[in-house]
Amino acid sequence: MEAGGLPLELWRMILGYLHLPDLGRCSLVCRAWHDLILSLDRTRWRQLCLDCIECRHPNWPNQPDVEPESWREAFKQHYLASKTWTKNAAILETSVCFSLFRRRRTRRTLSVGPGHEFHSLGSALAMASLFDRILLFPGMHEEQGEVILKVPVEIVGHGKLGEVALLASIDQQCSTMHLCNLVFMPAWFSPFMFKTTSGHVQFDNCNFENGHIQVHGPGTCQMKFCSFKNTHVFLHNVPLCVLENCEFVGSENNSVTVEGHPSSEKNWAYAYLLGLIKSSPSVLPTEDSDSLMSLDLESRDQAWSPRTCGIVIEGSQSPTSPASSSPKAGSQEAEVGSDGERVARTPDSSDGGLSPSGEDEDEDQLTYRLSYQVQGPRPVLGGSFLGPPLPGASIQLPSCLVLNSLQQELQKDREAMALASSVQGCLIRKCLFRDGKGGVFVCSYGRAKMEGNVFRNLTYAVRCIHNSKIIMLRNHIHHCRASGIFLRLEGGGLIAGNNIYHNAEAGVDIRKKSNPLILCNQIHHGLRSGIVVLGNGKGIIRNNQIFSNKEAGIYILYHGNPVVSQNHIFRGHAAGIAVNENGRGLITENVIRENQWGGVDIRRGGVPVLRSNLICFGYSDGVVVGDEGKGLIEGNTIYANKGCGVWMMSSSLPHVTSNHVSYNGLYGVAVFSQKDGSGEFPGGHGAQESFSEDGDAILWETELEKDEDPLRRPVTVALVESNSVNHNGASGLYVQSSEALHVITNVIHANGDRGITVAQSSQLTRVANNSISCNRQSGVKVEAQCKVELRGNGIYDNRGHGIITKGDSTVVIENDIIGNRGSGLQLLPMSDTKVIKNRIHSFRAYGIAVQGRAKALVQENIIFQGKTNKTIFQQISNNRECIMQNNKFLVFKKKSDTWRLANPPARPHLENSLRGPSAAHGGQKVTAMATRITAHVEGGYHSKRSIFCTIL
Repeated sequence: MEAGGLPLELWRMILGYLHLPDLGRCSLVCRAWHDLILSLDRTRWRQLCLDCIECRHPNWPNQPDVEPESWREAFKQHYLASKTWTKNAAILETSVCFSLFRRRRTRRTLSVGPGHEFHSLGSALAMASLFDRILLFPGMHEEQGEVILKVPVEIVGHGKLGEVALLASIDQQCSTMHLCNLVFMPAWFSPFMFKTTSGHVQFDNCNFENGHIQVHGPGTCQMKFCSFKNTHVFLHNVPLCVLENCEFVGSENNSVTVEGHPSSEKNWAYAYLLGLIKSSPSVLPTEDSDSLMSLDLESRDQAWSPRTCGIVIEGSQSPTSPASSSPKAGSQEAEVGSDGERVARTPDSSDGGLSPSGEDEDEDQLTYRLSYQVQGPRPVLGGSFLGPPLPGASIQLPSCLVLNSLQQELQKDREAMALASSVQGCLIRKCLFRDGKGGVFVCSYGRAKMEGNVFRNLTYAVRCIHNSKIIMLRNHIHHCRASGIFLRLEGGGLIAGNNIYHNAEAGVDIRKKSNPLILCNQIHHGLRSGIVVLGNGKGIIRNNQIFSNKEAGIYILYHGNPVVSQNHIFRGHAAGIAVNENGRGLITENVIRENQWGGVDIRRGGVPVLRSNLICFGYSDGVVVGDEGKGLIEGNTIYANKGCGVWMMSSSLPHVTSNHVSYNGLYGVAVFSQKDGSGEFPGGHGAQESFSEDGDAILWETELEKDEDPLRRPVTVALVESNSVNHNGASGLYVQSSEALHVITNVIHANGDRGITVAQSSQLTRVANNSISCNRQSGVKVEAQCKVELRGNGIYDNRGHGIITKGDSTVVIENDIIGNRGSGLQLLPMSDTKVIKNRIHSFRAYGIAVQGRAKALVQENIIFQGKTNKTIFQQISNNRECIMQNNKFLVFKKKSDTWRLANPPARPHLENSLRGPSAAHGGQKVTAMATRITAHVEGGYHSKRSIFCTIL
């Protein structure tokens, strides 16, 4: 633009000397001048904003080095806010028609100080009229008695902040008041520097030291750019108060206390404050700005973006990958291991498992095939986690497990959006709380909203108790000496988009029936747990990132019962989620990965529902069910953990159903009769851990609820049902327990050792209707002195024997034992086995082999011929304890003969119905058997432990 021949830059220089009223008039000249005035944002508007004695840098005190997006907008917002206290001036003017009696509108300025009109504030107030301005000049102004304000006035310090100190106790009894650029100190006779019970007070750019401020509803207050040093702000029953850009330092108690339900009676300032809040820029996220909050990342492992869709497996080659677990191709087909067990040496095949018609089989072997179909692993999570983990590869998460942004979550949840948008009680925005005992204390039905604040180096940041509600949006809470956010006694509200880290206790502590919504937070690098729920605490914990905490990411105990869904819990130094001491909870659709201990740890009466979670890449076991652990473990994907997929210890009664357990380093599912130690519980899983407040003991048992949860049904026997257990490094299922166990309708496929190993079973282990196929050694091995029932299973194409048993009470009934590379069934010396109504076939070895003095009843079986140089049945000639009755032996008469498993068809006989979360995973599931056998649970001990339990 050129006007009168002057270039644009010269016009900007000229206009840069204008004051605010002149700039406003110039902007009304025309569109070109309006745009020119707006273009002065980084020059004249910046200078006007910084030169105003009523305000400091717009981003003080948290980010004083960061310039605002618009200096003009920042100046505009502060200018409007600074005039709020005068909005009722028209109300106070008389409406009498006679102009003689009308109050004059002009405001006087009364000067107080040595050499000025008044020597004290009290004398100036005695002569002040409505809305007069009292100017305090530099010096110490001390009032010996209580100052009572009965008319609205403005008290302003002249000069730089800190030059004017006011030692007084002020009681406001008028409708409005404005104090600016002052240093407040308490008078000698009272700790209260200021109090009001009905009016509105506004503080701008003031310092408060070593005293109290009290506002009682229906009174309101607005504080901007103020500093509070060891000062306590009491807000009682306030309908609305606003604290913006303030600093609270060194409090000996709470910096701000919000007490009582907001008063239903509201003064004149309520509507103006509400309008001012709605017109000012909000910290609520938008789609463009909803990224990780900026923070110092020097101690973080790596930033984990809410929109991340991949998981990177770091380090060297995985112990469960085929390259480390499979021998080279072309090696010897099989070798005989201990106890006559055949150990395969051929390379692993694909999910289809080993076929008896492999490349190394000749044409004669093809002649002896039976027609059957192996039940392979079911697809899960869209098939993303069926393949082996490859080092350095990125695995895409399905869309259902990718974290939503805060804006997306609020749009989805109308109740959360309403909470985030509401303002009631006290609004604390862009403030700094540091180096003191407490930040904000909300109690006795109080209401408070906190946006964009920083809480650091406090004992605790926020406490919410006694039916109070808090709304916390995008705050930074770190380096607290206790918990960051503490809720108890039915506290609640919304905690969303906050960054909570490096706290000495839990990031969020929920107790005593508190029920908050915890949404889209980052809770990380805590010295203990990320979130603790105990003492009948509840809450909805959704879509958070919880990582790198020294104890459990989420710890639930003492009848805590939260809903934990769609969170990413990763890289913790202990368990991802721990449920202990009768804790409960619904834990669903979370990604729990790369934790040092179990992904989920359940013990000591914990009864959670663990459903549809991805538990992967852990450095120990996927799920640990410890001593007396219970609960429903359903529909989870437990993948590529270095320990076991599921580890169950003594006296635990979980229901493990419809899970996909694959590519774990050790056993897929391991059951050990191992008591937990009572004295050593590291990392927040022990009885010695204290969750009391300020060190005081709390007897939670007096408050525990006894309500029944409809999601849980009683289970009297540990139950492993309808799971897909495949490609694990050791046996698919390992049992070493003195307690009863039911293993029903599982698919146990292509594991690195045996399909099922029963090493100890003094009570009955019932294995029914399972598909056990393509495992690297035998399908099932039963050790001595075990009680096992094998019924209705399909045992196919395993590289060792189909079943090998030393057990003293083994029942093998109505199984299909077909295509295994060793014998179909091998009975070792001193075993006692009943073999009834099975169909048995082996290509290279015997159908049934009896070694030594094995005791057996072999009755009504169909045994197919294998190779021509092998017999159908091998038995020691002098063994009279092996009884053969009514068996059918099928021998090939000519090469064109074929056999089929018909009447009944190939086992297991599974229904194709979908149950529970399996439908969501799109895989073929099986239904549970209708009849379940119950047995008395007795304790047992053994020396073996999981990776997690080696230090217990």
